Amino acid sequence: MNATEGPEGPAPDDPGGTAPVRLLVCDDHAVVRAGLLALLGSAPAVEVVGEAGSGEEAVALAAKLRPDVVLMDLQLGPGMDGVEATRRITAAAGGGRPHVLVLTTYDTDADITRAIEAGATGYLLKAERPDELFSAIRAAACGRTALSPPVASRVMARMREPRAGLTPRERDILGQLARGLGNREIARALFISEATVKTHLGRIYDKLGVETRAGAVAVAKEQRLL
Repeated sequence: MNATEGPEGPAPDDPGGTAPVRLLVCDDHAVVRAGLLALLGSAPAVEVVGEAGSGEEAVALAAKLRPDVVLMDLQLGPGMDGVEATRRITAAAGGGRPHVLVLTTYDTDADITRAIEAGATGYLLKAERPDELFSAIRAAACGRTALSPPVASRVMARMREPRAGLTPRERDILGQLARGLGNREIARALFISEATVKTHLGRIYDKLGVETRAGAVAVAKEQRLL
């Protein structure tokens, strides 16, 4: 496949490689789930054992059905998002099954970092071809990493060019940001101008690889910067 993964092979507990991969699909859009189920019906050696429309439902079904792989969207509407659902599923699995394979339209550094740090085995974009998806599912079932080429490129770029650490002032601003303060409130709290706050925020976004305030806070929490 056009993704980073190891050589294909049977699942660890299936020496003969004959048992199908048991799959749980999680996406908050019913039409998308229906399309995925129809597509996966043609996938060789894949059996969809359940579907979830929310993060909460995915966590509950993963514990009940014990699938080999959970195909997880990131944005799931109100409630638990895909990253938190991934974290809970992988924590309960203790490094075993089910493995989580993210399938999303989002490919920002922040989304990728949060999903991988939450324990996702792979990260695929919805623009991939069906055969790429099928191969990634089989790889994930064996605990092997599968990344869409654009995602793999982003990961490698971050590894080759690590971002500079935050300055003490940037950490101060990030802390105020996590409290939900706006630019004017942050400026008053730190006795600086709003223009200075905006300048620091731009640098913080660049260093954390994000584009929004929420993204900065999320990554900062993941990296224990707060």
